[in-house]
Amino acid sequence: MSNSIIKLLPENVANQIAAGEVIQRPASVLKELMENAVDAGAKNIHVIIKEAGKTLIQVIDDGKGMSEEDAKMCFVRHATSKISSADDLFSIESKGFRGEAMASIASIAHVSLTSKSSESELGTLLEMEGGKEIKYESCQCSKGTSVSVKNIFFNVPARRKFLKSNTVEGKHINEEFTRLALIHPEIAFKLHSNDQEIYHLPLANFKQRIIGVLGKSYQERLVPIAEKTEIINISGFILKPEFAKKSRGEQYFFVNNRFIKHGYFHHAVSQAFEDLISSNSYPSYFISLEVDPKDIDINIHPTKTEVKFAEERSIYAMLKATIKRSLNQHSLAPTLDFNQETSFDTSNITWDGPLTMPEVKVDKNFNPFDSSDSNGSTSSSGRSSYQNSSAFSDQRAKRNQGWESLYDSTKEESNEDTAEEPNNGVHYENEGQQQELTELKGETVAFFKQLKSKYILTENAQGLLIVNQKRAHERVLFEHFTHAFTQKENLIQQLLFPETIEFSPKDMIVVQELIPDLQVLGFDMSLFGKNSIVINGVPADLKDTNPTDLVQGIVEQFNNQSAKLKLENRDLLAANLARKVAVKYGQLLEHEEMKTLCEQLFLCESPFTSPFGKPTLMSYNFSLIDQQLD
Repeated sequence: MSNSIIKLLPENVANQIAAGEVIQRPASVLKELMENAVDAGAKNIHVIIKEAGKTLIQVIDDGKGMSEEDAKMCFVRHATSKISSADDLFSIESKGFRGEAMASIASIAHVSLTSKSSESELGTLLEMEGGKEIKYESCQCSKGTSVSVKNIFFNVPARRKFLKSNTVEGKHINEEFTRLALIHPEIAFKLHSNDQEIYHLPLANFKQRIIGVLGKSYQERLVPIAEKTEIINISGFILKPEFAKKSRGEQYFFVNNRFIKHGYFHHAVSQAFEDLISSNSYPSYFISLEVDPKDIDINIHPTKTEVKFAEERSIYAMLKATIKRSLNQHSLAPTLDFNQETSFDTSNITWDGPLTMPEVKVDKNFNPFDSSDSNGSTSSSGRSSYQNSSAFSDQRAKRNQGWESLYDSTKEESNEDTAEEPNNGVHYENEGQQQELTELKGETVAFFKQLKSKYILTENAQGLLIVNQKRAHERVLFEHFTHAFTQKENLIQQLLFPETIEFSPKDMIVVQELIPDLQVLGFDMSLFGKNSIVINGVPADLKDTNPTDLVQGIVEQFNNQSAKLKLENRDLLAANLARKVAVKYGQLLEHEEMKTLCEQLFLCESPFTSPFGKPTLMSYNFSLIDQQLD
């Protein structure tokens, strides 16, 4: 009897393992099918999605189609028409080349393929289920290929269980569709989701395609870039600095018409925008790079989004210089041109008579260091203007008064006992937090001082407290909004003029899901056309905010965080709304505002962390301070 423990895996098991690398979610299936359609020379590609791809993903193209033999061979692992030898790996121009995608898809789904080449009179129908052929016959169909993938991961329940909500999976589907549609404006694309048309993109140029995908508002935002060298050809568009976003949303690099992710090149773009956008904002761009296929290696990762370049440093420098030049040419970067200095421009000045030098009177007896007049008394003219300012005197008095209150707060504490406030049914992770919260709530604060326009310094009986004003306000607002969800009616402030907002089809998927919850919070809003909404009113608490900026900010934050945070849909909406509305860093607060904010924070159920899990405050116990300073 053999003692060998190494055995060859069955073909269906090997295919499922390969599928785990290639097919991560329904969007991965769509990516592979659309790339096959582009490689087949299609001029029209139609995508049909149901239940975010969990139920159906269908891609129909009018490409060259396949013969009967090719239709069968495409489901065999490592069978491909893209390459024939190892040398071809260094000159790849097609989207796919490994020959694993179709075999992987067929092993974890129900797949139906119909295809017909221009040379054939009849097409071919082939159905696969879990990697096994269940139907193969001739059929009538039009030229091209149609692939339907149903019930993804039906035989791998563990993988299906880890799929996200339809909204999250739908956004991934939308992103894969967008990446391919953007870089191929010479192909017409359609996308239908749950019988609703999301995209209808006719043949266009690159700029028109960007506008078609992201909306008409991008017409005035795009700035072209272009550079041709022996190493690389750079083309595409960047967005004007004022349209930089708080999240990495619209950043697209394409190499030889293939979407890639490249942190090094992204840094080059960020450096070109340096001093034009804030440090917590990200530039948006749509940049196409064309290089010799021999100078790049795309055979690194199954998703083929990671690429290595032979001339990486040179491309970095060229990319940065190209963007900076384009920003300067379109007067988007600050410049210093002495020839345009208007202070010395006398061309438009007319003179009625001869030029004369103005007479300047000088007091020869003036001494700037002498504070008394000729009689020895103090002269107001001998002092600097700010010293005589009553406003300055009042400001100085207030400052001294503030320091006196700070000094008084450090006197010996009273021995009187303070009554412990009831818990009100709130549960804490440990007794220490509960005791600390009781101390925060039960002590009258002596003073408030804003530090760096970011922190609030205050005290209680136990020590000094440093409160992060933005995170603290986020916590207060978050609990306010989550409480509002439980109210039957919330006050609405009607707008004098309704505002209409247009979204991209990608963002509209999120908007449609958020509208019911936003309406519960007090937003009077409804759908207005295909990709637009109209806002007639906002919650009374938010009447001083800009409705358009507020809703767009919520959608942007929600769009980039919903897949990362472990929050329910309404909690996530409340957290993002709180982040958008909360007081910002750098905003000066009055004494009463700081006092109210701290009092409201101490009354929260979870005052120690923001909705996003960041600490809101830290404390320094007086006993520890005494040990360090005595």
